[in-house]
Amino acid sequence: MRILSFKPGHDGTVALVEDGRLVFSHESEKDSFPRYTDLTPSALLDAAERLDGPPDVVCLSGWVKGFHSVDPPLGAGYFGYDEGGILTGESRFFGSPVRTFSSTHERSHLLSAYGMSELEPGQPCYALVWEGNIGSFYAFTPDVQVRRLSTVLEDPGNKYQHIFALADPSTSREHGGFRFSNAGKLMALTGFARSSTVSQAERDLIEYILDQPSILLTAPKEKLVWSPFYDIGVESQEFKDLAAKHSQAIFDRFLAVAERELTEGLPLLIAGGCGLNCDWNQQWRDCGLFPEVFVPPCPNDAGSAIGTAVDAQRHFTGQAKITWDVYSGPDFVHDRSPEQIAEHFTDEPLDLSRVAGLLARGQVLAWVQGRCEIGPRALGNRSLLAAPFEDQMRDQLNQIKHRESYRPIAPVCLEEDVSDHFDWNGPSPHMLYFQKVRNPSLRAVTHVDGTARAQTVSSVQNPQLHSLLRAFKQVTGAGVLCNTSLNLPGRGFINRTTDLIKHVLDRGIDGFVLDDRLHLVRTPTADATQEARS
Repeated sequence: MRILSFKPGHDGTVALVEDGRLVFSHESEKDSFPRYTDLTPSALLDAAERLDGPPDVVCLSGWVKGFHSVDPPLGAGYFGYDEGGILTGESRFFGSPVRTFSSTHERSHLLSAYGMSELEPGQPCYALVWEGNIGSFYAFTPDVQVRRLSTVLEDPGNKYQHIFALADPSTSREHGGFRFSNAGKLMALTGFARSSTVSQAERDLIEYILDQPSILLTAPKEKLVWSPFYDIGVESQEFKDLAAKHSQAIFDRFLAVAERELTEGLPLLIAGGCGLNCDWNQQWRDCGLFPEVFVPPCPNDAGSAIGTAVDAQRHFTGQAKITWDVYSGPDFVHDRSPEQIAEHFTDEPLDLSRVAGLLARGQVLAWVQGRCEIGPRALGNRSLLAAPFEDQMRDQLNQIKHRESYRPIAPVCLEEDVSDHFDWNGPSPHMLYFQKVRNPSLRAVTHVDGTARAQTVSSVQNPQLHSLLRAFKQVTGAGVLCNTSLNLPGRGFINRTTDLIKHVLDRGIDGFVLDDRLHLVRTPTADATQEARS
């Protein structure tokens, strides 16, 4: 069965599941479109090019006609966890008869986590959906029915970012100061907090925010002018301390419910945008309540089209599991000829030992291989790579990316060596957990609190990147590199030669690896080196 699924709203995506396999998932923000963008004609055309024939089922992942979950529903709408949140019908798709399917946004999170997990079919489990509006625990029965166990907190994601909006003097008045980028910045700032008890002012603000209903609609920034944290500045030490306590207060509310109600020792699936919070994921992993914790690489809305396709597959075939690869995004678009590239760059066959040597000497290289990653994190196919040893390199990468200086840079590491460098054993292929850093030489990827968000790479998962890390280890003694996303500010991953060339030249990057070729920015030294090699 061929199932084509559309997520229309922010993090717009087109996904195809065929006979239990994820064929592709194309997110609208990729190819340098604005982050969190709605479904675009480009994403639709990319998907159409990949289709071998008409689908059997066309899915519309439930959404709303507006900004907030209270707006009128699109398809099955936003809320609903059981089969009452499903709509089916019949239609035509480019002249071919198709079945139609829509289920709620809430179900899209639940079924994406379930379908992508490695749990055996029929294995009961718990699920946590925490995102902008939903904060609930659920249970999956052996026949893949969903029961909601407890609603813990309304708007956990919105409430998490709300204190950033409060403290930032540049916050807009619209939607309570909400910005999608606030949460990631707040997560970085929590690492700078001092250890101290919660003050009365901190407690008053945290409790007010967590108890506020529909916070984006009812608590504009001006309503919180009574707080001493109003416009205090997000880089003030007082705000950094608050950020950590606010984050922990949210987690503790969920943990208290889990300790009381999730007592059967079942695995836990995590979905929703809060599943990108590595600190919270690590705490769930360490809490001792669950034998296994699974977070997909696209727990946010980028996974919703996949989740609705899984739900449709379950509805029509009874099967709710899929096979998938994290590198299921679009192919790279080669829209410049070798002659056009040669105007600004040298060109030589890819020699991983040479690339490792360049990185070891402090060069920064864009690294483009195969199909794009799904989800928001660069996992070695659309990456900026650099040596991980100097503080200056972290600062340089943040400058290249136009990011705040307090933002950490993540490492990528040989899976077989991860415990040599980080407090971790086994794979962590999707950069979803924090680890304590054991190797003091890894200064560029060590956050101020001594942690990192490491991605591990095996020879099976990403053989080319694994080989590069081995070559870098031969040169430096450590199979670890800085790995940050290859993107323009505020945009999804670069996915075409035009944007890649412009970005490398504009931002002072030393060159790029594209498939099996190494291209360095033309300088007299680079030209002389290439002439000597030829």
